[in-house]
Amino acid sequence: MEGSVHPLPARPATSSASANPGTFDELCTTLEQGAGIPEILRAAARALEASLVLIDPSSSVLAVATRSPSEERSLMTGAAGVEAVELRIAGDVVGQLRVRSHTPAPVPPERLLVVRALLAGELARVRAPERASEEASASFVRAVLRREVTDRGDLVARGKELGIDLERGASVLVARGHPIATHEGDWRRRMLAIAERAGRATAPGALAALVETAAAEDPAGPRDEVVVLVPGAEEAIAERVTAVLVRELEANLVGFGFAVGRSRVAADPVDLHRAANEALLAANVAEGDTERPVLAFEESGAYRLLLSAMSEDPAELQRFYAETVEPLVAYDEQYETGLVQTVEAFLDADGNVAGTAQRLFTHRHTIRYRLERVKELSGLDVGSTDGREKLSLGLKAMRVLGIAHRGGPATEAGAGAGRVPRRT
Repeated sequence: MEGSVHPLPARPATSSASANPGTFDELCTTLEQGAGIPEILRAAARALEASLVLIDPSSSVLAVATRSPSEERSLMTGAAGVEAVELRIAGDVVGQLRVRSHTPAPVPPERLLVVRALLAGELARVRAPERASEEASASFVRAVLRREVTDRGDLVARGKELGIDLERGASVLVARGHPIATHEGDWRRRMLAIAERAGRATAPGALAALVETAAAEDPAGPRDEVVVLVPGAEEAIAERVTAVLVRELEANLVGFGFAVGRSRVAADPVDLHRAANEALLAANVAEGDTERPVLAFEESGAYRLLLSAMSEDPAELQRFYAETVEPLVAYDEQYETGLVQTVEAFLDADGNVAGTAQRLFTHRHTIRYRLERVKELSGLDVGSTDGREKLSLGLKAMRVLGIAHRGGPATEAGAGAGRVPRRT
């Protein structure tokens, strides 16, 4: 009869549906009940007749559904038969699913597609509050770095909303990493997670965020770095947080190099902008010193004299760099030479050619040739006091400006076409 409503066929009992691993009834029911990520993944594994491992964008394991610990290790190490698929929502990666079928045949693509969509949606739902908190923290740290909040009361109030007490001041840490070998996953988010753990375990209330801090003059372009606000007026607390952070980074991010800068204590939260600049300068200097990748601002020596120039007139500092060291950096980049490294070693050796050759494991004639090339390119003679002073200041300006120099032969792992990318 027109307009009448016919009842739908009765749905099979849940017990019989869940007994058949080829159906999605149990998975749908688990999702509807909000059973949680681990239980949802186990239901997905039964529906696909496969072992599964769910990983977040920072490479942390969220849930495991395997038949044995050895099978879990196989999925984590990408053994034969393991498929790794990204989980995306609106183009954003929200996780990764690792799959190994329990049968000789692979998991049917159409079934895997449905599970990927369901898991991605659930991950996005449960992580929404976490992402909102991360963005709130990053927004506050950006405001501190850019001096967008200058009122003491506002700084303290906004800090309390995020769980950090700035009444007695704080210190700032900047942690920077760069992969030495090929690495999967969002390693910057892993650095953030490590910094959060290290900060809160050592200084309750410490706030970590991933923010853009690169100087506009850096040819490598903008970069996201981990910034940590450590509450309190005791410098010893910031020192402990730094030590724990470095230890955790080295233990959990193998195959990476690090540069960590620490500011002095800002007794008044209004001075946090100054402290952030100090930490950035220390990180910039540490990045250029392979023997000392962790540096406190108070240990930065003559670099401290350039901080005010960077704050008041960065364009003038940039011009000085352009007139002294920039031609050497450009030449190194183009021809993969080591002029900048040679000048640094020459200055460290107090202008002694033999000492420079010994430091660089290079013949003295090669050192002399390079120094002549430095004179041709920069117009500065390393044999004169004035030339050495200007080159020394030019190198310091390069560090303060945050310009990373990656010259020299491409010998690092992962070099392609004879050149190592400036940034991964």
